[in-house]
Amino acid sequence: MLAAVVGAAAGAGAYAVFNKDSGTTIVRQVHVTQSVQASDVKPGTLLSIGSIYKLANRGVVKISVTSGGANPFEQGTQQAQGSGFVSGTVGHVITNQHVIDGAQSIKVTFWNGKTYTAKLVGSDASTDTAVIKVDAPASMFHPLALADSSTVQVGDGVVAIGSPFGLEETVTSGIVSALHRQMTSPNKFTIDDSIQTDAAINHGNSGGPLLNMQGKVIGVNAQIESDSGGNDGVGFAVPSDTVRRIASRLISTGKAEHAYLGVSLAEDSSGARVTCVAQDKPAAVAGLEQDDVVTSFAGKKISSVDSLRFAVDAKKPGAHVSVTYVRDGKSHTVSVTLGTRPAKAAC
Repeated sequence: MLAAVVGAAAGAGAYAVFNKDSGTTIVRQVHVTQSVQASDVKPGTLLSIGSIYKLANRGVVKISVTSGGANPFEQGTQQAQGSGFVSGTVGHVITNQHVIDGAQSIKVTFWNGKTYTAKLVGSDASTDTAVIKVDAPASMFHPLALADSSTVQVGDGVVAIGSPFGLEETVTSGIVSALHRQMTSPNKFTIDDSIQTDAAINHGNSGGPLLNMQGKVIGVNAQIESDSGGNDGVGFAVPSDTVRRIASRLISTGKAEHAYLGVSLAEDSSGARVTCVAQDKPAAVAGLEQDDVVTSFAGKKISSVDSLRFAVDAKKPGAHVSVTYVRDGKSHTVSVTLGTRPAKAAC
């Protein structure tokens, strides 16, 4: 489990652009106009960092969010920035949920400096994923391809593109430092299979793509672990397989529902031990109690906390499943009707 993980966009991540000192540092932004097409990349080809930038930079955007007031000049209004990337050719942009959380207005700035308004399509705090739609000409949309994150290996080269501290088109590189990490989502659920990287990720990088060496998205940069609040070389991305699944639901229906059992868990040599049962939720209704050890779910053996979480997430709300658990050395099997995951974890 991660300790002291800081979100790379809202709070610690959406780079706040209000109350800035002026006259201290001047950065001149120069836009690169060259680009290559994804079709130019042969399967198995490993590109240089510069080539990946040319391939992907037109598909990466800066997202500016206004919240807390009706207009940017109203008292109490806050402005913050994050990143995102184009998905498809009709204006959809993928980012983190915490980048746009509470937004009253959303602006998207493309590679050439042009800015357009956007509206929220849908968001899912449980996976920190959101989709917005930009009102811009079709010529502005240069979609990035999502890779299969299950094929990613430790040591693979990666490139991050985003807008740390509001600096558009910033490129950093590194490797995949570890796989199957766990992040805590904005609503306190677990994001499994997160990708750890040492590519520099700072405030404002949230929502931007983590690319493999073929220029395809393997993850969406979301959090950093840091004592200082800045980049210490330990960043985390939501895996692209999760993003693909959730983004498609958001685009189709505007929401992404998750099945819910209603327990907190800890590892046990026999399965997944229940450490907390949420009152009046599916597990409690079925009679599960603290310290029960779940050994089977829907007919499948449960050997770990992850295996139970994956099994629950593979189901839809309302599904009827059998759950086998051990209590005081005796095995019991009950029928559970799964609920819908609430806005915040109940225990």
